[in-house]
Amino acid sequence: MTSSSKVAEVAAREGVALVPIGATEQHGAHLPVSTDTTIAAAFAAAVAARVTGDVATWVLPALPFGFSPEHAGRPGTIGLTAQTLLALADDIGRGVAASGIRRLLFVNGHGGNPELLHVACRQLRERRGLAAFAVHAPGLALSAELSEGVTTGDLDAHAGHYETSVLLALDPGVVDMDAARADGLERVRARADSPTRPFGAVSVPWHVDDLSVSGVIGDPTTADAAWGERAFAAQTAALADIVRAVAAHPLPPEWVHSRRGDAE
Repeated sequence: MTSSSKVAEVAAREGVALVPIGATEQHGAHLPVSTDTTIAAAFAAAVAARVTGDVATWVLPALPFGFSPEHAGRPGTIGLTAQTLLALADDIGRGVAASGIRRLLFVNGHGGNPELLHVACRQLRERRGLAAFAVHAPGLALSAELSEGVTTGDLDAHAGHYETSVLLALDPGVVDMDAARADGLERVRARADSPTRPFGAVSVPWHVDDLSVSGVIGDPTTADAAWGERAFAAQTAALADIVRAVAAHPLPPEWVHSRRGDAE
């Protein structure tokens, strides 16, 4: 539990507010709709514990909704509009700044959020005088040995080996491996040579219905709790370095029209 006095202490120590954000969306038949939020919250808690001797942190409650149009229409998906997510990020930043904390890091667990979070961070600097950052924690680099354990490679996009393995490590009781099935791989591979392929350099407005029957894009049948534990630990270590860098980042100058920002 974080009390008001603890938050004030983080502010006095020039600490960092960590905002875990995920999504509520379908993850096939074997994973819960809260998968991305569970992973984001776990990363935020783990990294706060890891840096406790170096950086004061305030871990905010996890945001359970994100930008999920690619899963719209599937049972269990509840997504925010882009406008709502940006407004929510601004409201959170306003409260963080009012609490005296000037550095904020969104710890993201959903692949549909990063583009909007980058916009949100730029607006938070302008409107709230915050040094605001966003990191997609599951996307942090893994060692070659760990990467080789993902047999589908870059096609492990949703509810596949990575997410299933990490949840098996974090909360195995919510994973139904009997229901795990590979899906989506052939359709993605069929467009591998196209500039407008899903997950390529060009931004493609794909929907899961284009690629998968079950909602899975990847192969969760290869998931392994030990692999998930090692991947989570490696990415937590990388995230700790990011939090330390955020804590040391120079603060932006106060926005001279801050009152206008409060009114918008």
